[in-house]
Amino acid sequence: MSTQQWSDKILKVDLLDDPEMSDELTALTEQMETSAKNLVLNFDNVNFLNSSNISRLLKLRKTLHAQKRRLILCSIPHQVWAVFLVTGLDTMFDVAEDTATALASLQIHRSS
Repeated sequence: MSTQQWSDKILKVDLLDDPEMSDELTALTEQMETSAKNLVLNFDNVNFLNSSNISRLLKLRKTLHAQKRRLILCSIPHQVWAVFLVTGLDTMFDVAEDTATALASLQIHRSS
């Protein structure tokens, strides 16, 4: 997992396929419980999404939502996006086309 502190309020994480993804999402959820940061998850290197990781994503979303923090998913490959569409997750998450758009969205939201 590549984690980058984008600003004092934004953390960007480049996800990898399993088994790393499972550990990454679990660690992120624990980290975000005590963090005041918004989160961008880059899916550029993810080729598949299993039910366990969907569950972890939902838990991470719930953790951030409870703290009034934003979670934006970006750069989702077509085969992974298909899973989002079939499961209805596309309506539950904020999604951006790429990392730059996700980061810009957080910066604009922060300044408004």
